[in-house]
Amino acid sequence: MENIRFDGRVAIVTGAGRGIGRAHALLLAERGARVVVNDLGSESSGDGSDSRPAEEVVAAICAAGGEALSDTSDVASPEGAAQLVRRALDVYGRVDILVNNAGIFMPGEFPAMEASELRRYFDVHVTGSFNVARECWPHMVQSGYGRIVMTTSHGILGSAPLLAYGTAKGGVFALARALAVTGRELGITVNSVAPVAETRLAGGADNDTPEKADSGTSEKGFLDGSTPALVSPLVALLCHESCQVSGETFLSGGRRHARLFVAETEGYIHAGADVTPEVVAEHWAQIMNESDHYIPQDTNTWLVGNAERIAASPVTSLA
Repeated sequence: MENIRFDGRVAIVTGAGRGIGRAHALLLAERGARVVVNDLGSESSGDGSDSRPAEEVVAAICAAGGEALSDTSDVASPEGAAQLVRRALDVYGRVDILVNNAGIFMPGEFPAMEASELRRYFDVHVTGSFNVARECWPHMVQSGYGRIVMTTSHGILGSAPLLAYGTAKGGVFALARALAVTGRELGITVNSVAPVAETRLAGGADNDTPEKADSGTSEKGFLDGSTPALVSPLVALLCHESCQVSGETFLSGGRRHARLFVAETEGYIHAGADVTPEVVAEHWAQIMNESDHYIPQDTNTWLVGNAERIAASPVTSLA
């Protein structure tokens, strides 16, 4: 097949100063995209700021013959997101690709953690992704083209240490699904990727130097060789015009790529209106049976299908 390239395209990558975002920015630039490298340069907790991480990535891209500019806007604020997109438009005149990767991580245990900690995760991961997507959206609609990739997490599957992080990433997952439906007839695709890679946020600084962990040269992680650079090829594919899938979620890391999806079982429909807890318990195995499952395309499709299933099993008895 032809090489996947992004010549003429403009990409915004948030959280691109280190780790996985850095790897995304470098690969997109290597393949011809002009890249806006956004990174507040904060600590893992989101505190502080430093322009150097974004500037260093831009320097690396330019040294390799690519084109990029740095931006330190705080995407968690509407003003910061607007400033970021406006900067991309002022310099490059367009926005074709958005990779929402900015994130934070703070150790915290339930129920000791405060509600303010959870809100902080949502501010960066969910609200930040929403803010930048909203700013890019009108320009993508006008051009009839856009590629958006959100960064979710395997934490949405449930993890005590990742309770707040995973909850926020669940919001990102749902946001991507909703935007995919919104962009379906507009030429805009929206997907999400749950990465597995050794970075500063994933504990890379504990196993190696922060510089190696964030540059993607550390090979100490959850999987042997789980470097950030191994996640970026899938993300790049989802950013390309040839890729038409939308509303999907993928797991990526350590050389493995897989689809992650929400499904429902065929379930049980009671023949009458006399449903009791005992009736539900009696048919529990049928409710839980995964052998015949269905993957809903979107909420409306699910609602219609659910109504049709129930209508096809009319009430035959009343108690």
